[in-house]
Amino acid sequence: MPNKTIYVSDGDLPLFQRAQEYAGGNLSAAISTALKRYVDVEESRTVGYDEIVVRVGIGAGRKVRFMGILLGEWMDATPNTVHIYRAYRSQKGKFVLYHEHGAEYSMVDTEGKPAGWRGYLGIGNIKYGSTPAEKTLDVFETIDELKVAAPPELFEMVERSAKQPLVEDLDI
Repeated sequence: MPNKTIYVSDGDLPLFQRAQEYAGGNLSAAISTALKRYVDVEESRTVGYDEIVVRVGIGAGRKVRFMGILLGEWMDATPNTVHIYRAYRSQKGKFVLYHEHGAEYSMVDTEGKPAGWRGYLGIGNIKYGSTPAEKTLDVFETIDELKVAAPPELFEMVERSAKQPLVEDLDI
């Protein structure tokens, strides 16, 4: 196996030491893993993909990351919550639907009925409650599978966008 010498500045030495610890003492493995990810991301960017990072789960949830292209976005608001949908095409040609279901708020009077305008003004004996936001990410093999899960308005946008080529070579 060929040897390569990497010169590290004194200021970067703690970073390399931490990377080596995370890689179980194998600095070469840490550098190779980092370079592979860097090359993958940069190659994807050259053909139009972006690194997408979103949160999924209840409340703060967890972060997930993939390479994709945004095909469309749709928002649906009600007095109690908001739904935000984003559709992507992944680097591997799959369709991704990201759904943010905002925190849902409710206001009721002492009889458990919706408080209406009095609740918004704080008039009377009103009880307030909310559920945490929830975010989901679903992956579909085909655009027909996406059609079933996406709002019709969003799907119409996605269908038009999905027909466009990522790169069009012009012979001019």
